[in-house]
Amino acid sequence: MRIALDTQLALGTATGIGVYERDLARALAAAGEDVRALQFPALDPWRFDRRVLWDQVVLPVLAARSGARVLHAASGTLPAVRTLPTVVSVFDMAWLRVQSHTRAYARAYFGGLMKRLYRGAEAVLTCSTFAREEFLELAGAREEVHTVYPGVDERFAAIERRPRARAFALVAGTVERRKNLLRAIETLAAVPELDLVAVGPPTPYIDEVRARVRDLGLGARVELRGYVTRAEIDDLYATATLALVPSHYEGFGYALAEAMCAGLPVVAARSSSLVEVAADDAPLVDPDDAAGWVDAVQAILADRDLAEARAAAIRARTAARFAWPQAAAACAALYRRIAG
Repeated sequence: MRIALDTQLALGTATGIGVYERDLARALAAAGEDVRALQFPALDPWRFDRRVLWDQVVLPVLAARSGARVLHAASGTLPAVRTLPTVVSVFDMAWLRVQSHTRAYARAYFGGLMKRLYRGAEAVLTCSTFAREEFLELAGAREEVHTVYPGVDERFAAIERRPRARAFALVAGTVERRKNLLRAIETLAAVPELDLVAVGPPTPYIDEVRARVRDLGLGARVELRGYVTRAEIDDLYATATLALVPSHYEGFGYALAEAMCAGLPVVAARSSSLVEVAADDAPLVDPDDAAGWVDAVQAILADRDLAEARAAAIRARTAARFAWPQAAAACAALYRRIAG
C-alpha cells in the first residue's frame, strides 16, 4: 500500500516536526513500506503565506497524483479539501493554549481553523498522552485519536560521552517563549562554575533573552548559536555536562528524549508531556521554581561522575521506549485500517 507523507517541514532548518517527518519517512521505508515523501522545495515552509499555499493547494495536488491510498498530514496542519483518507499528526495544541502573544492571523490559521479541519480527518495521531488529552479537551472527543510516541534517531544512543573539563549546560530547541530559556539563563547566574550553550532557530523572544544576559553580566558564559548542523549538535551532546529542558509546554519534548538517549544528565520541567518522557529517569522541577532549578543543577555538578553513571544506566531503556521501528509499525497499522 502506498502512503503519501507530508515532509515539507523537513526542508531546510528542520526543527522538531521536520525531524519527525524525516525520520518517520526513513523508518517506514526501512520497514518495507511504499512511502512517497511529499515536498516542494520552492516554497519556504517558514513563511506563513508559503505554508498556507503548501497546506491548502500543493499538498492535496501532490497527494492526489502520488497514487497513494492514504495521506499522512504530518506537519500538524491539513488541507480543507482532501482527495485521500487522511491521518493528521497533532503534536500539541499550543496555538490554542500558550501562543496568545503571536500574530492573530497565525493563531487563526494554526489554531482556530485547524481545530475545525481536524474533524474531517479519518484519524488523529498524537505523540504523547498529554497531547491526546489536550486534543480531546480543546478540539472535541472522537474515536480515532491514537497516541504513538515518536522515535529518536538511533545515533543519539551511540554517542560517546566525553564531557569538557569546564562545565556547560546545553539547551536545545527553538528559542521561543514557551520553551522558557530565561529560566536556564537565570539559573546560570546563580551557578558561576557553569556555562550555557543554546541551539535552535530564534524567534522575537530571543531579544528578551539577550537583554537578560546583558543585565546579568553573563555575556562571556552564554552562547546563543542559532540553528546548528547535525555534526555540531552531536558534538554538543557528547561534550556537555548536562542538558536543561525548562519548557512550560511541550507536546512531546525531543530535547529531553534525545538527551536521555545520549546518556546526558538532564534536568527538565515538571510540565506537559515532559513528565511522560522523563518517566522516573530524570529529575523534574517546576518551570517557575528558580531555587529548585539551581538546586537540581548544583546536585549534578557536585558529583559529575555519579550523574554520568546514572545517565548511562538509563540510555538503553530510553532508546527502547523511543525506537523508530515500533513507531513506524504502529503508524503503518493505522494507515491500513484507515485505507481499508
